[in-house]
Amino acid sequence: MSDLGSGDEGISGSKYNASGMEGTSGRSDFDSTGKAQAGAQQGEQELATKMLQIQSKRFYLDVKQNRRGRFIKVAEIGADGRRSQVYLALSTAAEFRDHLSTFSDYYASLVKFTGPPNPDNLPEDGKLKSEMMIKDNRRYYLDLKENARGRFLRVSQTITRGGPRSQIAIPAQGMIEFRDALTDLLEEFGTNDGG
Repeated sequence: MSDLGSGDEGISGSKYNASGMEGTSGRSDFDSTGKAQAGAQQGEQELATKMLQIQSKRFYLDVKQNRRGRFIKVAEIGADGRRSQVYLALSTAAEFRDHLSTFSDYYASLVKFTGPPNPDNLPEDGKLKSEMMIKDNRRYYLDLKENARGRFLRVSQTITRGGPRSQIAIPAQGMIEFRDALTDLLEEFGTNDGG
């Protein structure tokens, strides 16, 4: 599965608006100017969605399908309305779910033995644990990090042929909730990418 998702969809008219509420007129394939959104142009179909509120962030896990197969789009909406997203093939999402279990176990041991983050004694690069996943032409970097605001899992996605890096940051306290939501979607749709 090479290019799973399209570029940024317009925030206007989408469920990812600043208020966090879905559009009042329901799902539309057109933005406020009447132009077709990127998803409609590529024949994307949304099969399911889950929304999680973790601290001040909202996360949307959308199972989508296009001519290349099924995938999950994970969108992070910050308190200020900024939006970041990564795309995961269903098989990659299953691997990511397994890594989430490992990272949350590691995080639980950190809390148990070292307590909360100490701003005076942070790791030099902030990294506590790292893993990498590869799927076709995409690389995913998973870094459990610590900074003055706390611990979080940074998930970065790059396309090996170049292109921008996209990333989301999941607060460490929400990793289990995130894993459980992902598990529910994978149980419903399986791990076969199709396409």
